[in-house]
Amino acid sequence: MLDAKTTTYETAVLIGIINQFQDEEKSKEYLDELEFLTYTAGGEVKKRFQQKLDVPHPKTFIGKGKLEQVRDFVEEHKIGTAIFDDELSPAQQKNIEKILKCKVVDRTYLILDIFAQRAKTSYASTQVELAQYEYLLPRLAGLWTHLERQRGGIGMRGPGETEIETDRRIVRDKITLLKKKLKTIDKQMAVQRGNRGSLVRVALVGYTNVGKSTLMNVISKSEVFAENKLFATLDTTVRKVVIRNLPFLLTDTVGFIRKLPTQLVESFKSTLDEVREADLLLHVVDISHENFEDHIESVNTILDDIEARDKPCIMVFNKIDKYEPEAYDQEDLMTERSTEHYSLEEWKKTWMQREEGNVLFISATEKENIEVFRKKVYNTVRDIHITRFPYNNFLYPEYETYSEDE
Repeated sequence: MLDAKTTTYETAVLIGIINQFQDEEKSKEYLDELEFLTYTAGGEVKKRFQQKLDVPHPKTFIGKGKLEQVRDFVEEHKIGTAIFDDELSPAQQKNIEKILKCKVVDRTYLILDIFAQRAKTSYASTQVELAQYEYLLPRLAGLWTHLERQRGGIGMRGPGETEIETDRRIVRDKITLLKKKLKTIDKQMAVQRGNRGSLVRVALVGYTNVGKSTLMNVISKSEVFAENKLFATLDTTVRKVVIRNLPFLLTDTVGFIRKLPTQLVESFKSTLDEVREADLLLHVVDISHENFEDHIESVNTILDDIEARDKPCIMVFNKIDKYEPEAYDQEDLMTERSTEHYSLEEWKKTWMQREEGNVLFISATEKENIEVFRKKVYNTVRDIHITRFPYNNFLYPEYETYSEDE
């Protein structure tokens, strides 16, 4: 954890595996993301370890020899935390801690820890606390003694930090209490959503750190917190936006991520209800990221899970100012040209061309093509509104270019 009194980061090592489901390149991508997650949580990665395994070792996740390499590095460099890219079983975590003699955290709890840092409102804190308790319940046996040994830092925020609870019944009672509290808040939020009247609801969705909050600030002229870190926005923000004379509600939601913990999906049900009940989705994509197509697939998977995939959707490819295709030497016969060498114009001619015109390319920070974005959103929201209220047709004419001063 980054202490407010110092500028030092907690040191960490990352551990991942290469198997039939994720080759070496995919494993590297996951570890790149895991390193960014570690940085967001307040850690500094000193080394990465990878091992080729058909299946994870049932007792120690990675093999004995590789674990000894990790242990030697941890001891030599006084590493505080070992972070695994996949979820560890309670037994694996306990066994690894005995060998490494340092804090052991997996990807799931690292994400939960970041959420614990980012939760600002009582509602978000309750959601995160519930997810943490549900994750920790099967791990109680070895975790509390570990917390007594070393408190604070990555993975140590939230339940257990101030009081060691050894009784599983107490934890189960706490989970029940939190669920009742969330159920009450869910009902209140459902009433709030119902009281929003006839305004069309638009929700920003997308992978984490793609620029949703920045885009919301541009279009709604408000100040939603935006930062170049994962999960900068955790609490759902709803703003009334007016383009020309057409009002609608715009919601900024929590960013999605690969391997999103199931505990979070469940505890953030109400947040995701904002997406489920939206009339229009703006799927924001960071096109400058080399794996943006994987990010799209991850978001679509979660939209499927919450039964929101079939909603009207506009794909908004953001950060075009940062997009740089890899240079391609036509005379190099050894290198085959692939999508990483595509220009933006070439990308537009791929599968994006089949999206029936529901594709936009913008830069929220540089305000590039924002006028085109406004026009597309206005016309789409207008179509939804006049379908619902045909007699308002004359109030909202087709969008045409207008001055920002109007």
